[in-house]
Amino acid sequence: MKKGVRKLKEEQLSLAKKVVIKNEFDEIKLVAGVDQAFNGNEVISAVVVCDYKTMEIIERKTSTVQTNFPYIPGFLSYREAPAIVESVNKLENKPDILLVDGHGIAHPRKIGLASHVGLLLDIPTIGIAKNLLCGEIKNNRVILGEKILGFCFIGKENASPLFISPGHRISLKTSLEIVRNCMRLPHKLPEPLHLAHRHANKIRKELI
Repeated sequence: MKKGVRKLKEEQLSLAKKVVIKNEFDEIKLVAGVDQAFNGNEVISAVVVCDYKTMEIIERKTSTVQTNFPYIPGFLSYREAPAIVESVNKLENKPDILLVDGHGIAHPRKIGLASHVGLLLDIPTIGIAKNLLCGEIKNNRVILGEKILGFCFIGKENASPLFISPGHRISLKTSLEIVRNCMRLPHKLPEPLHLAHRHANKIRKELI
């Protein structure tokens, strides 16, 4: 596996050069969240599209994909991206922004799950992760070396922090703004991601 991981690192470094960290979209009308649940070797991906202003649910789609790729921090996209791509491609209402449960550029090789998915789908993405993968937190910013890669964000009082970073085709500042605009109490996750998380777990329970 070590040899395989080395090859994947090389691929990630190559893909990272294609990631765009600036806004490449106009008006935001639809925002989607995508999250995964697992049933053995099955990856269940649920995507929920919401109206950006009201957070009303517009559409939901799911995909279940078999995987033999193990969980390895830093290589989540090789395990989860195929199911995400399949579920998003089923949508009739294509989102302007996709919120992904995983890191964007706040990643050792600057290509977390959100960035990788953004490249595969050619869509603006934002990474929203629950654990810090690299760097350190200074003034609520994720810093690696001298670079700001994202933000430490607390969605509601006393909740554990989320780590927000741009995935692809969006800026650092706008990533944080959009996540803030998608928050709805009492949930600690932005609403589209909360809904996707809930839906993925519902499908998983139905399969057990």
